[in-house]
Amino acid sequence: MTQQRITVIRGDGIGPDIIDSALQILEKVGCDFAYDFADAGLVALENHGELLPQETLDLIGKNKVTLKGPLTTPVGEGFTSINVSLRKQFKLYANLRPVISFKGTQARYEDIDIITVRENTEGMYSGLGQVVSPDGSEAEALSKITRAGAERIVTFAYELARREGRKKVTAVHKANILKSTSGLFLKVAREIGEKYPDIESAEMIVDNTCMQLVMNPHQFDVLVTTNLFGDILSDLCAGLVGGLGMAPGANIGEDCAIFEAVHGSAPDIAGKNLANPTSVILASIQMLEYLNMSDKANKIRSALKEVIESGDRTTRDLGGEHGTTDFTQALLDRL
Repeated sequence: MTQQRITVIRGDGIGPDIIDSALQILEKVGCDFAYDFADAGLVALENHGELLPQETLDLIGKNKVTLKGPLTTPVGEGFTSINVSLRKQFKLYANLRPVISFKGTQARYEDIDIITVRENTEGMYSGLGQVVSPDGSEAEALSKITRAGAERIVTFAYELARREGRKKVTAVHKANILKSTSGLFLKVAREIGEKYPDIESAEMIVDNTCMQLVMNPHQFDVLVTTNLFGDILSDLCAGLVGGLGMAPGANIGEDCAIFEAVHGSAPDIAGKNLANPTSVILASIQMLEYLNMSDKANKIRSALKEVIESGDRTTRDLGGEHGTTDFTQALLDRL
């Protein structure tokens, strides 16, 4: 059998530390991967003069599977979001953001298990048609939703629900006001839902969804929505389980996927052995499931659950007093 090659982007700030943690854990469970390391973000800007070098794009395209740490896009004119660029370049149309409660965190809720399925390439977040008037007094942008894009993401959500034994898919929209774009998305969601009679279909306006997630999150199972709403809702959901440090992300296309920590690069604690690597460890679990290696994914998930619940060598954000290396070693010991 051909050895699976993985493109690894260590990223900026705390990225190298947490990626190294994940790679140690993958090795411990017996993943015989070959890694090709590539630069992106500030590291790439310093080393190659650009945020996203062509050689990095070539490796992502060649290997088809990438594990990525957090990247920094410099604030200012002329710099396009690296993550948005990657999604467009490789047509990574589905953003998959699961959140699961772990006992032992600082989370306000228990027994949370929600997946946000976000359309990743269309809508307001895509940055289409952004214009600022010469005098800076007006700005505008274009939101474009296609039937094909809506059908693809909603079908992805229902297939995911069926595959994982989920009971309910909620389409989140703003069709009461955005009757064209959000209206088309909702119309398509209703049509697709009728094809899956074994799964309960629901719909909810986005502002009400935010309120309901805070008041009664256990009513939700799978959320499917457009790009901008998904960006906001997925972070809200992360807040239910302890923050972005407890939430992974997968960007899925037809033949390519990027798995990532969804939090920032935290330059203030970079190199200080303080970062919690859970987000990228959970992303590596998503990667293993994508590669049909669920047995290894389950081993890592069980070890992670045990470490966090026991408080054994956990990081400060989890209520402990330890750093990245100690937390990683606690996981390795259990594995």
